[in-house]
Amino acid sequence: MDSWWNPAVEYQAMDRIHRLGQHRPVEAIKLVIEDSIESRIVQLQEKKSAMVDATLSTDDSAMGRLTPDDTLNSRLRFPCSAVTTYRTRRVDAFLSFAFTERARKLKCRAEAGSGPSNSFLLIGSRVPHLKYAPPALLGSSHNKEGDLWIIVDSKVYDLSRFANLHPGGPNVLYVDSVAGKDATNAFFALHRQEVLHRPQYARLQIGHIRGEAAVVKPLTGDDLSTVPYAEPAFLSEGYSSPYYTDSHRRFQKAVRRFVVEYVFPDALECEESGKRISQEVVDKMGELGIIAMRLGPGKHLKGLTLMGGIVTPEEFDYFHELIIHFELARTGTRGYMDGLLAGGVIGIPPVLNFGRPEVRDRVVPELLSGKKFISLAISEAFAGSDVSGLQTEAKKEGDEWVITGTKKWITNGHFSDYFTVACRADTGYVAILVPRSDAVSTKPIKTAYSPTAGTAFVTFNKARVPVANTLGKEGQGMHVILSNFNHERWMIACTSLRTQRLVVEESLLWVNQRQIFGKTLGAQAVVRAKLAVMIERVESAQSWLEHITHQMNNMSYAEQSDKLAGPIALLKQYITRTGRETAEDATQIFGGRGITKTGMGRVIENYHRTSPYDAILGGAEDVLGDLGVRQALKKMPKTARL
Repeated sequence: MDSWWNPAVEYQAMDRIHRLGQHRPVEAIKLVIEDSIESRIVQLQEKKSAMVDATLSTDDSAMGRLTPDDTLNSRLRFPCSAVTTYRTRRVDAFLSFAFTERARKLKCRAEAGSGPSNSFLLIGSRVPHLKYAPPALLGSSHNKEGDLWIIVDSKVYDLSRFANLHPGGPNVLYVDSVAGKDATNAFFALHRQEVLHRPQYARLQIGHIRGEAAVVKPLTGDDLSTVPYAEPAFLSEGYSSPYYTDSHRRFQKAVRRFVVEYVFPDALECEESGKRISQEVVDKMGELGIIAMRLGPGKHLKGLTLMGGIVTPEEFDYFHELIIHFELARTGTRGYMDGLLAGGVIGIPPVLNFGRPEVRDRVVPELLSGKKFISLAISEAFAGSDVSGLQTEAKKEGDEWVITGTKKWITNGHFSDYFTVACRADTGYVAILVPRSDAVSTKPIKTAYSPTAGTAFVTFNKARVPVANTLGKEGQGMHVILSNFNHERWMIACTSLRTQRLVVEESLLWVNQRQIFGKTLGAQAVVRAKLAVMIERVESAQSWLEHITHQMNNMSYAEQSDKLAGPIALLKQYITRTGRETAEDATQIFGGRGITKTGMGRVIENYHRTSPYDAILGGAEDVLGDLGVRQALKKMPKTARL
């Protein structure tokens, strides 16, 4: 016997044969091979061809004309159509059975006598009978021991061979409410509809119920959800808005198609694996101008073709940008959202607005195209919301800055090519564009959300940078940094709010299909009360966000800094605080599924775990609340009294 023999094959061979649905014992277990496998490959392929031809033949006597040698000289009974093929020398892939629907329905039999010792030999124990035979409720074809067909939303699935591979075990499928019956309600109580469309499961469908049509239809392309409150009011049928035009609606359709086709599949994969976002997605974003559009309207859009020409640079406004953030946030993958070049959204503006022309013209195009990446490096272990506590130093030596220090929690820092760095210098604070070099090192930081965000600890070990890379004037670095905060906080408010709305949609769907105590969850008053508050939070925040966005469209940059710093700070504080409350309410509604990373509660678990990021990034809630009030007190009229 070959030294690589694994007894596990004994079970595999028995199990695979048994799951074909045979109803008589098979004398099989151990595969013994006494000559080299390599020498048998050609012969086995020839025998396989003979078996295929006989199996698929409409002539019921074809099997009888096979010789013992054609059936691989084995003492094996095939009570259903099967084709034995050699695949690899790996033990766990000795035998595989290739089926066709037609072959599976044929009643051919093949019996072979004992063969010479240098052939496949199936000897030993017995395969036990299948213990459960579901009732024949799906028609005359579903009438053999071992058949396991079910109906899900008018579609018929053959799970006979899949049962033992079911992640939850076969017994779940053998219960009276599932096997051989319409299991639609049982299925959707346990699975998301996307499961049915995965290739490994979609191929289990063998037909549909005549005269019936599927009721559950997945959203595709630019489809809008019809679940109440699932979409902002301006996208809901019958509603109007003073803020959005036909240009915005066309733009939204195009962005949603892009996200569904390119971003969503990559988001699910990277959020789980922690790998960096796909360069294909980045390149497509650069091609469509999405990287540039996420910076808002401005001169950087001049000459670009935006979303294939759907919107011109001249008509692009902050509501177009809001739509981009909304559509990206619908993926429900918070770590991936930051990994999707959020570092560039906050790292590029200082270069764009304060960089010297020669530096800006060289660096910005490669950043907007996605060829290079950048991150904003402000936070330190010594200074977070207290930006004035920075300790990273920049000393001038001739025409160079020598930078020493560390930065922490830097989004996209692990894979960035450039860093917009805030430093302390002899003349005050200074902002500098620092390219990656041997003197700049990064290492990932493990946080609560996916490593795909590229969150990093960055070390500058006497990194030398040309003085020409200074952003703004020396000593005015704080102005450069603070000027960037309004847009960053507004962007975080957009993505957090849209994810909250996704959580509301998921919760409404769940309470409508989850059965408990003989009723849906939605029949419980306490659950409806939670949903009411969740909807109130989302809709009130949407109105406030759109009001501020409208002001941004009608104010100059200087006016925004003067009038909107406080309101934007308060808006972000409100949205992130209510977001955590909504995350908690949704977790209570979903129960154990709400703390499970996969399955029905996937979106809820992700938001519950990562919503604190929105409360911290761009300024902690307490700091922003204080900022908003201080800004208001500064503008108190001296003539006003109670």
